Amino acid sequence: MESRRQVFSVDLLERHAAKGRGVITCMAAGNDVIVLGTSKGWVIRHDFGVGDSFDTDLSAGRTGEQSIHRVFVDPGGSHCIATVVGGGSSDTFYTHAKWAKPRILARLKGLIVNSVAWNKQQITEASTKEIIVGTDNGQLHEVFVDEKDKKEKYIKFLFELSELPEAFTGLQMETTSMNNVIRYYVMAVTPTRLYSFTGMGSLESVFVSYTERAIHFMELPGDIPNSELHFFIQQRRATHFAWLSGAGIYHGGLNFGAQHSSANGDENFVENKALLDYAKLGEGVLVKPSSLSVSEFHFLLLVGNKVKVVNRISEQVVEELYFDQTPDSVSRGVLGLCSDASAGLFYAYDQNSIFQVSVNDEGRDMWKVYLDLKVYAAALANCRDPLQRDQVYLVQAEDAFTAKDFRRAASFYAKINFALSFEEITLKFISIGEQDALRTFLLRKLDTFAKDDKCQITMISTWATELYLDKINRLLLEDDAMSDNSSSEFQSIIAEFRAFLSDCKDVLDEATTMKLLESYGRVDELVFFAGLKEQHEIVVHHYIQLGEAKKALRVLQRPNVPNELQYKFAPDLIMLDAYETVESWMTTKDLNPRKLIPAMMRYSSEPHAKNETHEVIKYLEYCVHRLQNEDPGVHNLVLSLYAKQEEESTLLRFLQCKFGKGQPNGPEFFYDPKYALRLCLKERRMRACVHIYSMMSMHEEAVALALQVDPELAMAEADKVEDDEDLRKKLWLMVAKHVIEQEKGTKRKNIRKAIAFLKETDGLLKIEDILPFFPDFALIDDFKEAICTSLEDYNEQIEKLKQEMNDATHGADNIRNDISALAQRYAVIKRDEECGVCRRKILNAADDYRMARVYTSVGSMAPFYVFPCGHSFHAHCLIAHVTRCTTEAQAEYILDLHKQLTLLGNEPRKESLADEEPITSMTPGDKIRSQLDDAIASECPFCGELMIREISLPFILLEETDEIESWEIKPLNLGAQKSFSLTV
Repeated sequence: MESRRQVFSVDLLERHAAKGRGVITCMAAGNDVIVLGTSKGWVIRHDFGVGDSFDTDLSAGRTGEQSIHRVFVDPGGSHCIATVVGGGSSDTFYTHAKWAKPRILARLKGLIVNSVAWNKQQITEASTKEIIVGTDNGQLHEVFVDEKDKKEKYIKFLFELSELPEAFTGLQMETTSMNNVIRYYVMAVTPTRLYSFTGMGSLESVFVSYTERAIHFMELPGDIPNSELHFFIQQRRATHFAWLSGAGIYHGGLNFGAQHSSANGDENFVENKALLDYAKLGEGVLVKPSSLSVSEFHFLLLVGNKVKVVNRISEQVVEELYFDQTPDSVSRGVLGLCSDASAGLFYAYDQNSIFQVSVNDEGRDMWKVYLDLKVYAAALANCRDPLQRDQVYLVQAEDAFTAKDFRRAASFYAKINFALSFEEITLKFISIGEQDALRTFLLRKLDTFAKDDKCQITMISTWATELYLDKINRLLLEDDAMSDNSSSEFQSIIAEFRAFLSDCKDVLDEATTMKLLESYGRVDELVFFAGLKEQHEIVVHHYIQLGEAKKALRVLQRPNVPNELQYKFAPDLIMLDAYETVESWMTTKDLNPRKLIPAMMRYSSEPHAKNETHEVIKYLEYCVHRLQNEDPGVHNLVLSLYAKQEEESTLLRFLQCKFGKGQPNGPEFFYDPKYALRLCLKERRMRACVHIYSMMSMHEEAVALALQVDPELAMAEADKVEDDEDLRKKLWLMVAKHVIEQEKGTKRKNIRKAIAFLKETDGLLKIEDILPFFPDFALIDDFKEAICTSLEDYNEQIEKLKQEMNDATHGADNIRNDISALAQRYAVIKRDEECGVCRRKILNAADDYRMARVYTSVGSMAPFYVFPCGHSFHAHCLIAHVTRCTTEAQAEYILDLHKQLTLLGNEPRKESLADEEPITSMTPGDKIRSQLDDAIASECPFCGELMIREISLPFILLEETDEIESWEIKPLNLGAQKSFSLTV
């Protein structure tokens, strides 16, 4: 071994462990608890966890010399079983860590217990659960002990060897639970055989089943002083076993729950079985070990007075351990080994002392062991650092390289980080011309780089790209038959190369990669890479050159492709496949049809079959009707295409559509009417021209043009004018003149048609309107009926006018009478009647002489108003009240009238009777007074709307600050008050 610290070391734990109770005959350990059996029948318990010990005498009450045959302790250190022999008899005792006295297991009296299998999965401190004991006469018994019962719960007989009765010298048990059903796995050894039992249910039912089926065993003949069976426990589960047999150490892995059935139907839970020959122990003569312990990777074999540590994987002796024994113990040597699975420690004992065998990182060199055996997966699993892993990968790579499996070697070389440099590895493959292996190495190496190693990743990716291209070209050059790309290897490398480009698109330099692909002539891969880098322009241009319009359109329809490419390639695509291009446009969102006009113009300039669907018109109709596009350019284009069609009906329907209808303050159409008019005139679409003239309110031009096409159309246009009677009559006169002048036939027939035309105008035209259009020599007899009808109409109108005049005269007389009656109306006022505002008497003397001058004077009384409701007001009080309650504008108006009326009070007043004066002869003062009366006295201020409006006004207005302050509640000044103390 190396000079560093050994894996296993021996230390003296206790020199006089037997405490004078005889010599040590046996030992067991569990959870830092060691139990010794002595030659005088004593059981000594050392609890190193709490640092105490106590002795139990099992020979008490027995005659003769008594000795402890075997002791057993569970992995938790709570339960102990011991067998004492002597005087031709034997007894088995059970004791608990909390008990002061042991209990004899009466059912086992006379039986020598050699082995115990603890139920490690279910055992607790308070209960052993089901355990199995093996006896010297080849029997197995089930024992169940509860600590609180102070005795065994039951002891059942399970099994007995009948074919070859031998003592059971070793016993182990494991359990698993599947669907709440327990499965038991039991292994037992005799000096020559290893038996395995398995089954579900209870232990009793498991062993009962073997009365009807064969027992599974492994037989290894040979003499051995002490046959032992050991399980290595890891996380409360056995992982491998070892049997110390006469032929060697039979060992293997344990896989509980594996569904591997043997030929006899038993479940085989043993894997990777092997036999370690004792000859490998290196002794001069064949020496068999006297005891065995099992660690994770080693066997500890007691040979004489030393322990040989054997690696169970390599089967090589790796260490030898020696003991510091007392002189009197050397002669008898070390008696045995035992292990403490819970603490991970091993112990050895002689007749007086206990030795502790400690383990120090026994797996540290296991990677080398597995590597020497070329078990690479296990070697990697046991590596502790990158350097060790590099050594494993290097050996793997060298082995594959030697075997000329260069690609496999490249995969392992790529995992090496320190053992070999990148340059050394690449030169190895370059020197032998293995380009494929070099490419594999580069690809695998890329997986090992961190994201921050951008420079290295880009360089290696570029190198791998060139190697791929070189491989493709070599395949093409090897055989001309491969030039059609039919080779499976060629197709495979192409697919692999494209997958590589997809994976490395973000790390490859775009310009360099493009140049490489172009220099090697790989156009398809160039297009593929351009697509990966979202260089859609290159891809679309390539497909257009190949005439693959559908593929180009699929590229343009990708979500991340800008619409600018749609506009750029639209002229070429629509010429390649107009249908697919238009369908693509119709499914693309946010496409601006205005920018597609050049492409649509190019398509429209080409000749098309008569029955062929015009794809541009289809797209424009989609834009106008479905998308409600308002671009004038789009509307002008669709109009121009309609104008060039043979059928004019489509054009007329388009012109009649009001696309802006429903939009506030928006136009009803979006095309340029002047452009539309010029276009329709050029294409001789006269009906469309008539519609456009009419739409532009050029009705005279519309009617004039319509007369050239169809008089009926002209009549319809003339009827469209509704708000201008003169213009409508003028238009109908144009139609009439055209009808009269264009009619051919006898004169009398023309006159009759003209008379019939008059009826169509609904009385708008009279016979006298169209007479000038007839020749001077026309006979009046032909117009007799029409003229008579016209004269009759005039007579009716004259009579109606006379009747209206009479009615007006009668109405004027009635108005005069009403005015005279109003002048004679009066109201009776009492002497003590009060003004509604100032509460003073109405019939008091006038204060303001000027004010009284402008009203009808009644002695020296002040002017006043009396309302039909009975309320009376002085004139100046009523003015003041109304101006205060009405709006500001109305108040200013009333005050202005009052001022004017006051100024006129000094002028002499004309006295005349109302009935002797014409209605219209009123003085300026009368007019102003009438206006003032209307403003203030149209209704009673206390009964009319003015009072109703005052309901919503506050009692105190905001501007009445004095009134507001008078209602405020102010706190009292308590400091100014005087206090008086009252004495009682």
